[in-house]
Amino acid sequence: MARIVMKFGGTSVGDLDRIRNVARRVKAAHDDGHEVAVVVSAMSGETNRLVGLVSDAAALYDTREYDVVVSTGEQVTVGVLSVILQSMGIDARSWLGWQLPFCTEDVHGNARILDIDTSEIERRFAETREVAVVPGFQGLSPRNRITTLGRGGSDTSAVALAAALRADRCDIYTDVDGVYTTDPRVTDKARKLDRVSHEEMLEMASLGAKVLQTRSVSIAMSQGVPLQVLSSFEDKPGTMVTAEDESMEKDVVSGIAFSRDEARVTLIGIPDRPGVAAAIFGALGDAAINVDMIVQSRTVIDGDAKTDMTFTCGQSDLPRALTLMEERYDDIQYTELESDEDVAKVSIVGVGMRTNSGVAKTMFGALAEKNINIKVITTSEIKTSVLVGADYMELAVRTLHDAFGLEGPSAADSQV
Repeated sequence: MARIVMKFGGTSVGDLDRIRNVARRVKAAHDDGHEVAVVVSAMSGETNRLVGLVSDAAALYDTREYDVVVSTGEQVTVGVLSVILQSMGIDARSWLGWQLPFCTEDVHGNARILDIDTSEIERRFAETREVAVVPGFQGLSPRNRITTLGRGGSDTSAVALAAALRADRCDIYTDVDGVYTTDPRVTDKARKLDRVSHEEMLEMASLGAKVLQTRSVSIAMSQGVPLQVLSSFEDKPGTMVTAEDESMEKDVVSGIAFSRDEARVTLIGIPDRPGVAAAIFGALGDAAINVDMIVQSRTVIDGDAKTDMTFTCGQSDLPRALTLMEERYDDIQYTELESDEDVAKVSIVGVGMRTNSGVAKTMFGALAEKNINIKVITTSEIKTSVLVGADYMELAVRTLHDAFGLEGPSAADSQV
């Protein structure tokens, strides 16, 4: 017998037939003797509808009331799923975020989970193995107000609940059957991974892969929660996301991630003096603009040292970022401000990059052969990212996928 948290997203619970399919999967796990908690999202499209209601009601609204409205989608799903499970003879009950509770920060719209009281669920597990049906995305503030966790928050709810319950595994059911080496819509050579490390998955998620929400992977890594990504619609093996082990380092690169939502900003001719970077990125941070790639270069002309500073941000944040740089001109004193929205980020990810040389040579050589110009480069221990022209993004993904042999079996598979 294992203790399992099963999470189903909006597509998986999109209508009554799909919720019945979810119920059958939950029943099968329960019938196998497992203790099961289920975390569900709102039905597909429902959260967008509720957000629209609030936006149409008032241009400026109280975010506390926003959370009251948009959290109701999950309430419907947990109630309907509980009813269906009970009709199948399964002892099940729904819980709302405030009933457990999911304790969060006093932040609305994007709260972080602080603690979860699972004592009552665990008591019922011990007595009757009652299935707990829990809404994702919901929490309770220290002021006893409903909070929500932001887009993709149901993944975070599920992993946090699995950690609090000390579950053996958290199964994330979605509309894909696992984690792939890259998006199969970009190359038909993309291969499903049997296993990937928490750290690799965290990088992939933060770099644009949409399979798992970044915060959920971060919690899984810090709390040691094994994840499994599975299809809600097909009975196929999924991808296990686990702690890194020695065998994982045999694959130099595990996947290619990419993001189209990128914009580049370059400040040219900044005086080379202390405090300039703080003026730039302090202003961006205060405005809650997330900055990703940062590159600084230094030149000396006629004995006068100048620097150029380049960073990337989301396309939707570009107008605000440019306005801030213009407002801070007196502090920064650049000679020219440039921006470019016609860019995309492509990244290679793999824990094997720590212990293998020649990765950069292979990556940059492959891109050069295809005449793909690199605008910005950043690296970390297990990833290298490049900024390229948006029109070259798919070609870059396919080129790197081939260059690192990701269409074939993994090193771990080849030893079986």
